Amino acid sequence: MQVLVAVINHEECIESVLAGFVELGITGATVLDSRGMGRVLSREVPIFAGVRALTERSRPANRTIFCVVDDDKVGDAIAMIQEACGSMADPGAGIIFTLPVARVVGLAPELDG
Repeated sequence: MQVLVAVINHEECIESVLAGFVELGITGATVLDSRGMGRVLSREVPIFAGVRALTERSRPANRTIFCVVDDDKVGDAIAMIQEACGSMADPGAGIIFTLPVARVVGLAPELDG
């Protein structure tokens, strides 16, 4: 199992990503409102207010999705996110990463253990 974290800078893509998860059999995810470091520093930390380079590629807000995914679905989930949102290689698009999960309690029986 993996925890998949996707920071998506195009909020309009969230519904497509969640629908794609359901099609892949990923039935649980958490979506958080989030802001990137550049946005916070340039808007809220006075010493950095003049540093526009930090916000050139940032969005006013983004969404962070995380979910626990079976190892055999991780590749398909990442491909689907990039299909819905565009390549994460594009500047300012977002980021996706996974981390191994040793144990999960409280999910559907096929993942719980």
